[in-house]
Amino acid sequence: MKVMVTGAAGFIGRAVCERLLDAGDVSVIAVDNLNDYYAVELKHARLATLEGRGGFVFHKLDIADSAAIDALFAAERPDYVIHLAAQAGVRYSIQNPHAYTQSNLVGFANILEACRRHPVEHLVFASSSSVYGKNAKVPFAEDDRTDTPVSYYAATKKANEAMAASYAELYGMTLTGLRFFTVYGPWGRPDMAPWLFTEAISAGRPIKVFNHGLLQRDFTYIDDIVEGVLRVMKYVTDKRNKFEIFNIGNHQPVELMEFIRCVESACGREAVKEYLPMQDGDVPITYADTARLRAAVGFSPATPLADGIDAFVAWYRTWKARASA
Repeated sequence: MKVMVTGAAGFIGRAVCERLLDAGDVSVIAVDNLNDYYAVELKHARLATLEGRGGFVFHKLDIADSAAIDALFAAERPDYVIHLAAQAGVRYSIQNPHAYTQSNLVGFANILEACRRHPVEHLVFASSSSVYGKNAKVPFAEDDRTDTPVSYYAATKKANEAMAASYAELYGMTLTGLRFFTVYGPWGRPDMAPWLFTEAISAGRPIKVFNHGLLQRDFTYIDDIVEGVLRVMKYVTDKRNKFEIFNIGNHQPVELMEFIRCVESACGREAVKEYLPMQDGDVPITYADTARLRAAVGFSPATPLADGIDAFVAWYRTWKARASA
């Protein structure tokens, strides 16, 4: 079985590739453009955990390059595609929307078209909980309206879902969008709260507490995300719709101040807190209804936040020691 994973040097992409390789009898075609949105060194280090393993091949390639993507599909003929490549970050989308247009819209169109021209069993792609915007109804369910995004990043992810739905209708392709909820864990992104807070607390610097701490997030551990992705990848049956969407979240929102307490506990010191108003593009709560995921694949995330934060902080310390050696 051949599985193409785009965004393979990313946080989720690396973990998905690792699990696929651990399963055996799987060839992983890894794709990433290694852009410099955050430290490329971290992306290379993630790839280093995969390179040299049997069945793994890496292509440095930009998904916005339609000719290169089509040529890769023609040469490799993957059976499944897990599309995780995207320009990430809610706030950066306000500063640099063109990067999101190229990667999240043009790039996704290229992936859809390549899967149509070189048919695959199933295309699974990353959407985001950000599509729910300021949805007042909780928990967020897949059938809730998602037509009021509060960031351009969210708008591109909503567009991806609409684009995929049209390809499923026009060409009978099997496509699934996964709305990820605040993913964290070892090898995570340095622009996200677990890393930022751990780094600041460890150095004795203040952490920025937005909306004066009145935020809730459905933090979802990386291993749970990967389990959900791989179970959904295999969810190809005549009983399902050609296009479906699933939430993948811990279905247990945590108050920001409780999250901070978990990081303080793992770091062994109290944070210096700087209280600030809400950021543009942010939302007060995310909360996943995962009933649809459980019904389809018999799984929903459940890793306790304290356990996941302990694992992240332990990894972070190892990473920083290595980086400073």
